[in-house]
Amino acid sequence: MMAAQPRQRKTTRKAKLMPMNAHDRNAARQDFIRRHLPGCAPAFAPASADASFRSYWRVRAGAQSWIVMDAPPDKEDIAPWLDIGARLHAAGVHAPEIFAADAAQGFVLMEDLGTRTYLPELNDASVGAMYTSALDALARMQAHADTRGLPHYDRTRLIAEMELLPEWFLKRHLGFEPSCDEWDVIEAAFTFLVHAALEQPRVFVHRDYHSRNLMIVERDNPGVIDFQDAVAGPATYDLVSLLRDCYIAWDDARVDAWVEGYRQRAAAAVDATTFRRWFDLAGVQRHIKVLGIFCRLWYRDGKAQYLRDLPLVWHYFIRVARRYPELAGFAALLERAVDGRDLTAPTP
Repeated sequence: MMAAQPRQRKTTRKAKLMPMNAHDRNAARQDFIRRHLPGCAPAFAPASADASFRSYWRVRAGAQSWIVMDAPPDKEDIAPWLDIGARLHAAGVHAPEIFAADAAQGFVLMEDLGTRTYLPELNDASVGAMYTSALDALARMQAHADTRGLPHYDRTRLIAEMELLPEWFLKRHLGFEPSCDEWDVIEAAFTFLVHAALEQPRVFVHRDYHSRNLMIVERDNPGVIDFQDAVAGPATYDLVSLLRDCYIAWDDARVDAWVEGYRQRAAAAVDATTFRRWFDLAGVQRHIKVLGIFCRLWYRDGKAQYLRDLPLVWHYFIRVARRYPELAGFAALLERAVDGRDLTAPTP
């Protein structure tokens, strides 16, 4: 029997639902699959999960396969995901094609981009071609993706992200409680970084444009995923997410060349020194946020694997922060808090 073809995309209106238990959620997922892949008995198995409450399921029928995203509506709203995906498609970026969506139940039937993320296949020999494709897609995204109606990466949002660091990295992970004077240093650094971010041109920002969210696909490489938190924000934010990836590092000479090449390609109306300063300081802001998020993922959500990535994020932060006089006191404060500790070791 031929595998069923997905029905034309259909989105139902989102409704307020009570949380389902695991058994009911599984039954609802299977019902969604049957409704949109009629005429066959597909097999499905877990495909992946991410740092949110979403999960992904690979559905196979004969030689064909699709992905079902399961986003419990009491915890995740799929409307932003659908909206951003449509914007990326319109910009010529390879986000998954959507075949069906049920916003009330929190399910999406989409194109299967496969299993090959960038991260495990990056090495000295492959990175040149792979990052060329990633930078091509980033350039298209920044030049053509519609930013109308997107949240702005404004002062409130930038500060809220950085405040994860004192709460989860300093206090919870390191057991370090800043004094009143030290809080002044923290707040001054945050203010400086906000000003640096807001002086940049505003573009479409994916917010997690890195090796775990880029897929190696047969056509229109790379496939881009996990884009639902996109905003309109600083021009170098996604560039630093890619080139100072929290999961893999490259030597300074390569990063310098990629940054300058992208500046020239994007026809940025600033000199190389200003663009590099923007890149550095956007990275400091991002890595401050990530230090807090990775700790929260362990202490609040029980996802211990993110502690393994803290040393690289710390390395990025401290190397760059030391270069800027405006951040010297803040860098010294955090070094006192870390005090040579093994950042991968959890605090009871």
